[in-house]
Amino acid sequence: MQRICVIGGNRYFGKLLVERLQAAGCQVTVINRGSVPPPAGVGHLVVDRNDEAALTAALDARTFDVVVDQVCYTPVQAAVAARAFAGRTRRYVMTSTIEVYDPATAALPAVPPRTPVSEEVVDPTAWRVAMDLPWHDDAYLEAHYAEGKRQAEAVFAHAGSFAHADSFAFAAVRSAHVLGGGAREFTGRLAHYAELITQGEEITVHAKALPTAFIHYEELASLLSWAAGADFTGPVNACSDGPLDVHDLAGIVAAQAGREAVYRTVPAGEEASPFSFDRHYAMSNARAKALGFSFSRTSDWLPGAVAEALAVSAASTD
Repeated sequence: MQRICVIGGNRYFGKLLVERLQAAGCQVTVINRGSVPPPAGVGHLVVDRNDEAALTAALDARTFDVVVDQVCYTPVQAAVAARAFAGRTRRYVMTSTIEVYDPATAALPAVPPRTPVSEEVVDPTAWRVAMDLPWHDDAYLEAHYAEGKRQAEAVFAHAGSFAHADSFAFAAVRSAHVLGGGAREFTGRLAHYAELITQGEEITVHAKALPTAFIHYEELASLLSWAAGADFTGPVNACSDGPLDVHDLAGIVAAQAGREAVYRTVPAGEEASPFSFDRHYAMSNARAKALGFSFSRTSDWLPGAVAEALAVSAASTD
């Protein structure tokens, strides 16, 4: 029986991950601040992961086969966790993001236009870490979300690179934009499109909007569960086959709503609706496939996710 610790795991795909690990016979322990209790039969440590002394005390003598970290956003948080779990786990899996590839947030190696970006474009073992930035400031963190994730990966990659008894193997799952789940979808972006289109309001798009990658929340939970039981290290991209641009996405919503999407075009560099991108960073999932994970196509699950979003939108206007 695998002993797995999930940090976070109290909402959306993290909650589903916990349920799936438990159903697979794993002994699961969830660490969070206690706002939402885990399912019956799941261990629960109520502690703030930012408080290193409290986290270390709460862990006590516990050890785990794998830690899956759902809520690490900064190198400071990563350093606290790396020290706290040194000698307590053999494997550490961090949920990361497609945002690490956003060329608007860092000087990244150039890739040919419309070429899916592979993992080596952002190498955590070579990424510079700056602990002295104001990572504890919520406004700074929100504005530097992508960089926080890149540096968090880097801290874990270095923590797991030393050949001594306390080191652990590290993997980062870089998730595409997550959709599905209806009212559970905490970003609300698909519901936002459902509301705009059903109400006939404008969707703001770039003149040459480029495609990006998506993944269903259930598929991401499946991939994280797979990653916990695998032995690969380093980053792996998690996205369904079939990138979409904002017009593709809005068109599917409009078709199911029986309405027409209304667009307003803005130049590159200006703010637009979610998933309208004036720059390219759609991911390649070739490495995950080569390691043995099989992805769905976005077109397989998106109509169902749109139907859920339309139902939520309709309920909110009743």
